[in-house]
Amino acid sequence: MLWKPYDDATEVAANKNHEIPRMRYKLIQSKVLDKNTVFLPLYDAVSTFSETEYQQLKPLILEQNIPNIQKHIQEGKLTYEKLVLFYLHRMYTYELNNATTLNTVIALNKNVLIEARKKDKERRAGMAGKHPIYGMPVLLKDNINTAGMNTTAGAIALMNNEVDDAVIVKHLKENGALILGKVNLSEWAYFLCDGCPVGYSAVGGQTLNPYGRRVFETGGSSSGSGTAMAANYAVAAVGTETSGSILSPSSQNSVVGLKPTIGLLSGAGIVPISSTLDTPGPMTRNTIDNSILLSAMMGNDTQSSQQNYAEIAAAGLQPKAFAEMRLGVMTILLESDTLYGNTVERLKKLGAKIIEFTPPKVELEGFLSILNIDMRNDLPAYLNEHVKDTKAVTITSVADVIAFNAADSLVRIPYGQKRFEGIMADTTSSRQLKDIKKTLERNGRLYFDKALDTYNLDAVLSINNYHAGYAAVAKYPALTLPMGYRETGEPVGLTFIAKPYKEVLLLQLGAAFETEFCVRKMPDLYH
Repeated sequence: MLWKPYDDATEVAANKNHEIPRMRYKLIQSKVLDKNTVFLPLYDAVSTFSETEYQQLKPLILEQNIPNIQKHIQEGKLTYEKLVLFYLHRMYTYELNNATTLNTVIALNKNVLIEARKKDKERRAGMAGKHPIYGMPVLLKDNINTAGMNTTAGAIALMNNEVDDAVIVKHLKENGALILGKVNLSEWAYFLCDGCPVGYSAVGGQTLNPYGRRVFETGGSSSGSGTAMAANYAVAAVGTETSGSILSPSSQNSVVGLKPTIGLLSGAGIVPISSTLDTPGPMTRNTIDNSILLSAMMGNDTQSSQQNYAEIAAAGLQPKAFAEMRLGVMTILLESDTLYGNTVERLKKLGAKIIEFTPPKVELEGFLSILNIDMRNDLPAYLNEHVKDTKAVTITSVADVIAFNAADSLVRIPYGQKRFEGIMADTTSSRQLKDIKKTLERNGRLYFDKALDTYNLDAVLSINNYHAGYAAVAKYPALTLPMGYRETGEPVGLTFIAKPYKEVLLLQLGAAFETEFCVRKMPDLYH
């Protein structure tokens, strides 16, 4: 036995007066997940990887980007197997220690070392794939279908959900990526309870922020993807976003997160909220890896066929000159956020053309109805198409989930299920929903386009996920990068928002910012 449950009452009590109401936790640990079932299968292999070897490999891997890691492998200083063992060593060190666990890793690929050895053998035989993601260990948010690991969306109702690979996972594997495991999330992508902690799921428990366990929010709903990247548990991670679910945890954990244009990546095989607004996206520690991971998930099955994969993969290596940048900044953010203001001033000094503007006032009325009605329709469709064993997963609808949870509310829904109940109460008609979607897309685009078009801007600058709702309904891409830290040590992200299919431009802007500002630092406890 590697891990023992502990009494988290003291930790819970310590958070009862937290200034953020939703951080007044009711529990930290999962009541249903035994971490031994996750970590024991690979324990023997990981235990042969010594601390001495870990320290020797640390300079070659920790905080390194994919091209550097691949270079070390080509030079014979590293192997794909050792790379996987390095990350597993970190997981076992931190996640099995109740004083440092982030409750981030909730499933591991039992065959990952076998797969890594195969990659090494192929490389030695000159048969390695050409995509730079080849042999790189990647973690997936646990609402993304993955063969060999159950896909739960953090919900007990889906704990036994055996599925085949989602389309983006197929693409990752085709390009040679190693799927290392699954990470925690805000249950049902934070569309279950209202006012509850982000990063909580009944399956995984409460995800914690490595920059301040129980002090700072993890962001959500791709909480585990953000915390895993911050703690260096893998080369890269995949998150999903409906509105802010990549941008929020990326900024809260001082990593790089890209919410792509809706339609660039396939959403097939991902537990849904809204087929209108959902998208997967890359979460990494730098723009180089972000562009590589994005390109590795693309395929001819979506509008991504319009894009040049190679151009996207290289975007993080091609920073745009500051003198060529035209960036829109919001007056209200300049007046209210010193870090944002100081960042803008420095961008000016570097030569970027800065245009200050006030966005037009537009309404997002009906936004919740898009999520409600879409999920009421999309969840049954997902369950019907992807669930393999209807005896193991008995739910077929949102109403079924509500009834399932109510049968054991203390364990299954300690924070309630108000948002699910709201789904069933929404009376918006199909015609009304169509009109809402059309109006909100128009309003969301107007919010950004007035400045983007008038001043011929490359992008608009925001903070964290402040304007994620507008970008969501507009279906615009957004890239967030580490901008700095508050006096408390809480990470803050600078978010670039641009027009559809401007991912290359966003990554080039981000690469320039990242190279010049170089503000990201590792969380102290996870060096």
